[in-house]
Amino acid sequence: MKSKFQHIFLLVFMIALGTSKAQIKANAVLDSSKIRIGEQTKLDLYVTYDANAAKNLSIEWPSFEDTITGKVEIVSRTPIDSTIPDKTNPSLIQQHQQFIVTAFDSGYFAIPPFKFVVNGDTVNPVLTETLFLEVNTVPVDTSDTKIKDIKPPYDEPFDWKWYLPMVYWGATAILIVALIVFIILKLTKKKPEAVVERKPDVPPHILALEQLEKVKQEAIWKDGKTKEYYSAISDSVRLYIEGRFGIQALELTTDEIVRAFKSQVVDPLSKEKLQQMLVLADFVKFAKQIPIEQEHAMALQNAFDFVNGTKREEEIVIEEPQQPLKEEEPK
Repeated sequence: MKSKFQHIFLLVFMIALGTSKAQIKANAVLDSSKIRIGEQTKLDLYVTYDANAAKNLSIEWPSFEDTITGKVEIVSRTPIDSTIPDKTNPSLIQQHQQFIVTAFDSGYFAIPPFKFVVNGDTVNPVLTETLFLEVNTVPVDTSDTKIKDIKPPYDEPFDWKWYLPMVYWGATAILIVALIVFIILKLTKKKPEAVVERKPDVPPHILALEQLEKVKQEAIWKDGKTKEYYSAISDSVRLYIEGRFGIQALELTTDEIVRAFKSQVVDPLSKEKLQQMLVLADFVKFAKQIPIEQEHAMALQNAFDFVNGTKREEEIVIEEPQQPLKEEEPK
């Protein structure tokens, strides 16, 4: 009994399936069945069905890579679209896809039927008709087979005006380069050094003695300028120490100068007089001490004695221009 129902169900299913497929039509159309090598033509695929008679349809379209078949190549393709071809029958649905195809070999090419699988039934697909594409070669004119020589180059007459722009641009470029070189040479050219007559260096003790003599002559302590008086004596001696011994005396304190002289080859008396003069100058400048008149003279004399006791005699040689020798007059 069960087997009988199964047969009945299978028979009904086959009738329904055959009825649905009867409502689906597929066809393929070539825009031109004859082309030349390399030319292109359109290939249109259509699937038409009644939406009321065949509901819940699943149609699987054929897929392609780069070729339809053999040497028929696909140039481009459109997506599948759905339209209503007959406005009076809105239930009639048409699906469409277009391919642009070409071929680069001559001959006759058969395009086999395209298969459309309905509702997953791969055994009984809906097929289109077989198409044929004829590909012809480009005709060659063989009426004149004589080989001709290559034509010689065309001789263009000389026209000097054609070269004028190049002459102008070339001259402008040369002028610009020359101007740049001139400016560079002008800026980098060394100016002749001015010949300065160098005066011979004056020994430090000469400068110091001259300065001390000036302090002695001015005697500004008499005008109440005691601090300035001792500062002038101290600065003169300190400048002498820098030039004579290479000690930066202007930047050192009295104690630092005294310590520095411990390593110098100077007689003890000169060191003592230097220390007495510097210490007294510090008392006046910083402690505002007012020495007596004898101390003014003693401080200046200690400065003179220190310079004279430690000076190094240096001869100043001034080269005189040589006079040209006079030629002896013939007797």
